[in-house]
Amino acid sequence: MRLSDRLERIAAKAAEVTEGYVADVGTDHGFVPIRLIESGKVKHVVAMDVRKGPLERACEHVGEYHMEDQIETRLSDGLKELKPGEADTVIIAGMGGELMLRILRDGAHVRNSVKHYILSPQSELSVFRHGLEELGFSIVEEEMLLDEGKYYVILHVSPGTMHYEHEYEYRYGADLIRKQDPVLKEFLERELAQGEELLAHLGRSGTDGARKRAESLINELEETKEAYHALQGID
Repeated sequence: MRLSDRLERIAAKAAEVTEGYVADVGTDHGFVPIRLIESGKVKHVVAMDVRKGPLERACEHVGEYHMEDQIETRLSDGLKELKPGEADTVIIAGMGGELMLRILRDGAHVRNSVKHYILSPQSELSVFRHGLEELGFSIVEEEMLLDEGKYYVILHVSPGTMHYEHEYEYRYGADLIRKQDPVLKEFLERELAQGEELLAHLGRSGTDGARKRAESLINELEETKEAYHALQGID
């Protein structure tokens, strides 16, 4: 069984922090739960999905690895069918930030028993980090990676309080900036180069729409530059 680098790291982080009981939301093929049991650090996984088709495939894969006693598949919309005390760690990955916030909001009934959340939103990262703050979560650690040409962020989150001083920290991740993460540095350099190129193109266009987009882009680039300077330790 081969997992993508992103899923391998998600499984590794969950296995690292859990006390042995994990819930995987949107389990799809069920390979992450299988990897968790293979780690030897996880005793039981509740593999959940809102769709019957993927859940049936997950059941098949679990059976192929003879892990039926350790991995339970369950039809569930987000965390709704997870009972308090069944998991100390929750994985949610491969979804948009807004959807993941809705799942966390609807999963308030397990808040007292879940100590760790391993989250990997695919979009709306600034909105997502703000949303975590509003819901009463704190980002413990972030990791960024490039996997098959796409950039991903993996967050280790726990119930708690957080607040960032600068907006660029919500957009790009305060922990990644503080650690001078090399993948984030590469990403910011690409964002700046592409932004400047687009700005030059908009300047040649001359339309009202192009001028408005250019004004917005200038503000976005300033925020990106602030993050880049902060990552390099430049005031």
